[in-house]
Formats: sequence, structure tokens, C-alpha cells
Amino acid sequence: MTGFLTTHVLDTAKGCPAPGLKIELFRYKDVVARKLCEMVTNADGRTDSPILPSDAFEIGQYMLVFHAGDYLRATGQAAAEPMFLDQVPLRFGMSQDDHYHVPLLLSAHGYSTYRGS
Repeated sequence: MTGFLTTHVLDTAKGCPAPGLKIELFRYKDVVARKLCEMVTNADGRTDSPILPSDAFEIGQYMLVFHAGDYLRATGQAAAEPMFLDQVPLRFGMSQDDHYHVPLLLSAHGYSTYRGS
């Protein structure tokens, strides 16, 4: 297959990329989630390579888990414990052999995502 998955994280409170944020990728088969990889964002808030390269791509259900709490604590943006956002799970499907881009726009009290290009 030629499809692949990329992601990046933007810190909307600071108006810049979110470096050093850990991201995990899981694939669901039936109802079982299997961890495929773990990466950390670079200075541009992106992973250095696709989080799911084309040689591992399969159509199906996936979940990205963004470890937002660790990033927010490290950047001095943490709210009182327990934090409102700690881990942000995004579960989504990929139904075509294509490039999927799933970014996260993050602040201490909210986030949004979309299918990008």
C-alpha cells in the first residue's frame, strides 16, 4: 500500500509548535488495540518521519494518544492536579490507501483536530 499517516501538534496558547510531546499510535483489530509505535515531536511539533509509514499502512481503525499533560507541565502551562487534559486519545478510521494527516491543536483547557493534508 502507498498510504501513510503523519501528525503534528501546535500549542495554540503559545502560538507555536509543541516540541517534545510524546505520541503513541495504536491499531484496532476487532476490539483489541495493539501499540504500533511511540514518537516524540521535534522542534517543529512534527514527528521526524511518518508515524505510520507506507510499508506498515493498513486500512482500519487507529488511535493516536497525545501525552499533553507531560508537555503542559514541562512548559509551565499545567493547571491544578488533576489536570483537565492529560492524555488526549483520538480514535479514527482510515478507509482509503492515501495520506492521512491528523494534527492536534492544543491548549491546557481544550483541543481540536481535523483531517489535514
